[in-house]
Parts: sequence; structure tokens; C-alpha cells
Amino acid sequence: MSTLVYINSNNGLAKNTLEAITYAKKLGEEVIAITTGSADDSVLATLGQYGANKVLIDRTVNTDDSQQITNVVAAAAESMGSNSVVFSHDFIGKSVGPRLSVRLKAGLVPGATDIPRNGKIRVNVFSGKAMGFVSIKSARKVISLLPNSLQPEGGGENCPVEEFNGNAGIAGVKVLDSKVPEGEIPLPEAELVVSAGRGLKGPENWGMVEELAKELGAATACSRPVADIGWRPHHEHVGQTGVAIRPNLYIAAGISGAIQHLAGVNGSKVIVVVNTDPEAPFFKAADYGVVGDAFEVIPRLTEAVKKFKANG
Repeated sequence: MSTLVYINSNNGLAKNTLEAITYAKKLGEEVIAITTGSADDSVLATLGQYGANKVLIDRTVNTDDSQQITNVVAAAAESMGSNSVVFSHDFIGKSVGPRLSVRLKAGLVPGATDIPRNGKIRVNVFSGKAMGFVSIKSARKVISLLPNSLQPEGGGENCPVEEFNGNAGIAGVKVLDSKVPEGEIPLPEAELVVSAGRGLKGPENWGMVEELAKELGAATACSRPVADIGWRPHHEHVGQTGVAIRPNLYIAAGISGAIQHLAGVNGSKVIVVVNTDPEAPFFKAADYGVVGDAFEVIPRLTEAVKKFKANG
């Protein structure tokens, strides 16, 4: 028996990829990774360090067409005799997982946050306000792992990479253009995030947020209104309708904490809120709260971080 893991390798091996491999390894079966595109064999071989026994690559698929990827993963699952298929809970996992579940007649658990224990898989429910435990009764199962749910565990050796043709079929999606933010930490992978909202009063004041993020080695984020009015790019919008994140530390300045925003960030290990309004809803979810002006608190926090780093 084996566990099959789909790997999105179009832009290198992201942290959530390594998390998925580690998760699959903990299931206790042989781990086989399957990917599409044109990644170098030398890069894919490093997946063995995190638990993969081998990697299959179908080079005939060069887009993120969910139907083609479903065909390839289904063919690999049948060929390898895999009873479990693991994805990261990203846009591929969300679009391919349900299709594959129907194709393989497998139970589906989207957004798992832990390895199965006593036959049950933990997930977040009610927008992260509670936990649920799901049991899969079918012979096969499809699981997508919520990013930042566990740390990648390396230390192994490189594994072999083999060519695979999954008869993907004709692509139904035509990619006209794609852009990857350069020099930024992808939000779903970030362990530290500094975020701000309309309390910053304008895009010209975002420099202090970026400076704090730089000193911490953190990603920057924003609330939905900020992205909607064009102060910040939409890929920085975190919340129920934006990117859902689970960093170790989330610092929010000038964000009131509407339920839609909390739904995307309440998986954070530690939440620090800075707001002038002591009645702001965000304080109820915060681990630490500062009632104060972000224009005073954030620069002082940045200087404190600089001083701490200077002292070793």
C-alpha cells in the first residue's frame, strides 16, 4: 500500500509541499509524490529528504488545469495502488481534491489540521471557531492539509525520479499570463505576518508596516477594505474571502477585527492587536493587545526589534 502526494512544483518546492510530504510519511505507508510540469529532476529528488520514496512526473501537463491534473493523479493512484491521496489545501487541493474523490469513490477531508488519530481527522469548522473530527468509511481517502499545520521534517536522502504518463487529455484552460510576486514571503507559508487596515489612513503610511516586517523577516498583509480601495495588492488580503493563514505570529494594526477577517487569521498561534479603540472586536481574539495609535506603537516596536537584534 502507498500514499500518493500531489506536488505543485511549477515555482519550486514551497513549504506547504514539504508539509504535505511529511504528513504523508506520518501515515505510515510508502510515500509516492506525483507532479506535473517541467521541474528539474535534481529539485524533485530532494523530496526524498522529507519522506518521499520516489517521485513521478508527467511533463505533458504544463498548466494548472484541474481536469488534467485529476486525470494524472487518478491514473497514478490506480497504477501505484494508493489508498490515500494527500494535497496541500491550496488552490490545486481545493479544485482537484473533490474531483478526485468522485473519480476514485473516496472519502474527502478538506483542510485537515493534524494526522489521523484513532481513525479520526481533525479539521476546523465554523470558520475556525471550533474543531471537528471526521472519520472516513470508504476504502480510499483524499485529504488536503491546511498549510502551517505541521513543520516539515527533513533529514532523509534524495529519492529517484521517474517519468509518468497519466493520459491527461486536452487542456480546457489556456493560460494567457502569470505573475509570481518576487522577493516576498508567500502568505500561506509565512510564519510571521504584519498586517494593517484602514486605521493607517492611506497607502503612503505603509512604510512603517513594511519596515517592521523586514526587521522581523515577516510577510505583509492587509484587511479587505484596504485591498478593495487599492491601497495594497489583492494577494495581501487575508480573511474569509482572501487568503487564510496560520502563522506563528500575526500582528494587526488599525484593523477592527470583523468576523470575516477573523475567519482567515484565527488559526494564528499568537495574535497581537494594535488599535486606538479599546472596544474593537479584535481584542477579544487577541493574545496580546495594545490600546494605542499605530503611528506611535509600530515605529517603537520596530526600534525594539532592531535593538534586540543588535544585542544578539
